[in-house]
Amino acid sequence: MQNIIAQILRLVDFPFKIAAILVITIYRYTLSAFAGRTCRHLPTCSEYTRDAIWQFGFWPGGWMGLSRFVRCRPGGTHGYDPVPEAVPSEARWYLPWTYGRWK
Repeated sequence: MQNIIAQILRLVDFPFKIAAILVITIYRYTLSAFAGRTCRHLPTCSEYTRDAIWQFGFWPGGWMGLSRFVRCRPGGTHGYDPVPEAVPSEARWYLPWTYGRWK
């Protein structure tokens, strides 16, 4: 039964995942040239968000990307920061801020 529910959730998540990746790709090849390519991390914030959404789904990956974007500010973190291998164990869908690393 849980396997069937997981498949249904993946099926529902897929259009959101594709739409988000499409928007990120459009941003990367159009607006990012005007905003300047000054990300302090590797991979860049847009690549990180795209990979997180593709790997974990729209909801957790989007929150991981948002937390990464917040960390990429003056006085914030920098350097190599890959997408985590797994969703944090304390993360819950009703506590979305628990998906990301905010510090």
